[in-house]
Amino acid sequence: MKNVMGWRLKRLRQCAKCPWKVGVDPHDIPDAYSEEGHRALANTIAVPGQFILGATEMHVMSCHEHNSDEGVYCIGWLMNQLGPGNNIALRMKMRDCENAKGITLDGEQHETFEDTLP
Repeated sequence: MKNVMGWRLKRLRQCAKCPWKVGVDPHDIPDAYSEEGHRALANTIAVPGQFILGATEMHVMSCHEHNSDEGVYCIGWLMNQLGPGNNIALRMKMRDCENAKGITLDGEQHETFEDTLP
């Protein structure tokens, strides 16, 4: 039997200014919000249900409150991609996450990435 080491999310609670929350104006995101930068995050959105064998790179959306701390996922993005975004590669990665059951969203969420844009 293979002994698999799990990993832990660095953040479990969605932040107050998360653009995935309905009613949040992304221009209120602290530290100089960039609409161009926001739109460029479209590369973090999976084609629902698509899984490419042999793919070694997965683009993830980091939390804007912790953008200098690599590996802090945006909780709104994470839950979207695990749910309606149907990101198969992310679902497979999350199987080994030891603290995923502690994830907490805050309020109604956008269904699509495009809905997070101003």
